Amino acid sequence: MITGELKNKIDKIWETFWTGGITNPLEVIEQFTYLLFIKGLDDIETTKEQEAVFLGLPHEGMFPSDKQYLRWSKFKNMEATEMHSIVMNEVFPFIKSLHQDGDSAYAKYMGDAIFKVPTPQMLSKIVDGIDSINMENRDAKGDLYEYLLSKVATAGTNGQFRTPRHIIEMMVKLMKPTPSDVIVDPAMGSAGFLVAAQEYLRQHEADLFLNAGLKEHFNNHMFHGFDMDRTMLRIGAMNMLLHGVDNPNILYKDSLSEQNTDKEKYTLVFANPPFKGSLDYDAVSDDLLKVAKTKKTELLFLALILRSLKVGGRSATIVPDGVLFGSSKAHKEIRKEIVDNNKLEAVISMPSGVFKPYAGVSTAILIFTKTGAGGTDKVWFYDMKADGYSLDDKRQEVEANDIPDIIERFSNLEAEGDRKRTEQSFFVDVKEIVENGYDLSINKYKEIEYEEVEYAHPSEILLKIRELEMDIAAGIEEIAEMLGEV
Repeated sequence: MITGELKNKIDKIWETFWTGGITNPLEVIEQFTYLLFIKGLDDIETTKEQEAVFLGLPHEGMFPSDKQYLRWSKFKNMEATEMHSIVMNEVFPFIKSLHQDGDSAYAKYMGDAIFKVPTPQMLSKIVDGIDSINMENRDAKGDLYEYLLSKVATAGTNGQFRTPRHIIEMMVKLMKPTPSDVIVDPAMGSAGFLVAAQEYLRQHEADLFLNAGLKEHFNNHMFHGFDMDRTMLRIGAMNMLLHGVDNPNILYKDSLSEQNTDKEKYTLVFANPPFKGSLDYDAVSDDLLKVAKTKKTELLFLALILRSLKVGGRSATIVPDGVLFGSSKAHKEIRKEIVDNNKLEAVISMPSGVFKPYAGVSTAILIFTKTGAGGTDKVWFYDMKADGYSLDDKRQEVEANDIPDIIERFSNLEAEGDRKRTEQSFFVDVKEIVENGYDLSINKYKEIEYEEVEYAHPSEILLKIRELEMDIAAGIEEIAEMLGEV
């Protein structure tokens, strides 16, 4: 979460863009990202050089020996006019030329990128500002993107916002990606889920890089992401490349349209699809409408996920609460499809403040496995009340945090069988869910314990009030005497 000094630094850089004439929030993010990427390339190069020296191995860097001045650490110290000329005429064309085969996601979305910082003085201020930000041990600017995208929402442009980093990490830890998974986010934005998944694999499955086949799969076939915003595609592609995924399959695609023919292709889906969208039937793939005839994007994305998963594939998807209890035919159809024809495993209810300050909608995470033949026997519900941050617009860090408990309990579901409906987590038998019209809202099943409160008899309360009144009157008389008014 961006707070304090870091927030002020980013605001100052944003103001430099704004006063310099770049006022479209997405353009600011785009230019900001290019410069972050250029700095990131130099950071990666420096790390590899140090590793090569430590191991006594030769190192062939991405920057040619006669082009070392293209590195951030070199040009940042140049005079403003010289720096602007080199960045615009040499550094920018250089980063656009990376991955020249033209087939990579990076090449596709950098091809039409344009450097728009107009003056040397403006670039010098921005470079100094970015250079002062310590982004070590941080997802490739993930928290920074989250804050920048909040400014897009504030500005009322495109209404984009990013899934909070800690929620993404929780979902990835719940699903535990494996080296053989084929992972997709059908509404990827800045690729936060894909970045977190690859980080998880590096931390928990590091041996995959010792296997040539798995390493090749990781770099070229494991990660897939779709979006309809080319700026987001650029940001996502650069984010993944900075994290060491050579060739993520990041595509410009309307996931819900006929052009998306993906069927039984993926083993793991992470998604936080758009909630408030409403599409024309003509714009939606027919086989999605067969599952749930609706114009609501949140329902159509669930149908899409079921279609695109392989049998045995799993999904963790954020949905608005309305999906859980909506009474329309389409709402019931999609819930019935997941419960009856597949295996619904968990419904994790999240508090409404999780997406503040961008949105105050209440949401839940649905976790299910595609079976095509049923398998839901009992569903695990969890009532998340705190996520480690205040649930107001400020979203400041607090001690209360259910996320570690959620991860621990979901990893050990066999121990949850004796939990009561009055506790934060419990199982509900599928028969009861069916009898309740496939309602998946936790409040339908949670029991609240009411404590009996005993009050004093009214005559006792009245006596205490009279005593207080006499004390007040005596106090007033005492003050009046002191003032000589008696």
